[in-house]
Amino acid sequence: MTLQAAYPHLDTPVGESPRLHRLPRIRVAQIVTDYLAHGWSVDEMCRQHPHLLPAEVHAAMAYYFDHQPQIDAEIRAEWEQASHARSAAPDSPFVLRMKMKGLL
Repeated sequence: MTLQAAYPHLDTPVGESPRLHRLPRIRVAQIVTDYLAHGWSVDEMCRQHPHLLPAEVHAAMAYYFDHQPQIDAEIRAEWEQASHARSAAPDSPFVLRMKMKGLL
């Protein structure tokens, strides 16, 4: 007999990123990023993001610990995509002015 955990505050559509049911634009990976980057507890995440409910953050963290390789891969792919976009982007007008002045 196989047991499956229920995550009552999450939607986990097949082929898509798991996300909050009440706030579908917020993905589990986004919540986990605060945990990984800042070491924030659930209480601190709720202080920093008052629109999140503690039960939602607990559900997201439980999902992460149950599916860590999947969420880590999602975060890694987003990081690589952002790094590529950043390196491919032209310099901003500010950076161009600073280079012209010899300050960069």
